[in-house]
Amino acid sequence: MTVSFVHSRAAELPIKIPAIGLDLFVRLPPAVSGGEFCFIETINAPAKGPPQHRHREAEIFRVIEGRYLYQVDGRRFFAEAGDVVSIPGGVAHGFVNVTDAPARQYILLAPALDAAAFFTELAETMRDGLPDQVALNAFGSKWGVEFLGPPLSPHDQPTN
Repeated sequence: MTVSFVHSRAAELPIKIPAIGLDLFVRLPPAVSGGEFCFIETINAPAKGPPQHRHREAEIFRVIEGRYLYQVDGRRFFAEAGDVVSIPGGVAHGFVNVTDAPARQYILLAPALDAAAFFTELAETMRDGLPDQVALNAFGSKWGVEFLGPPLSPHDQPTN
């Protein structure tokens, strides 16, 4: 694997998806690794997270700030600053920020996803709020993402 030089600047503007409380920065696009991986940074608003979903790409999350409730393959648990969570490709998952302040994560996706295009299109799909599961899956079919249900609630309880 070859990795090209990139300097991702902190002054870049995020991709914003208000319906799920997400500000997202693509820190390393797929071209940097020849499509092996991409690297994103997310800032999640309090009590917000993505709809539960699954996709072929594996994800490795590192919580930088805050605390999240994750659900991975039906198991719920908390992850906080410093924790790393790996999710194999094809596994159902979701998470929610359970704090009263923005929370932040770094996420490595492998193989790479064109995260800039995916999240820009997702923002357009969610411009009027969180659409129903049928509309989400119509969008997701283009990307190989299956949306399985609503976002987790910060009031959900861990199972471990």
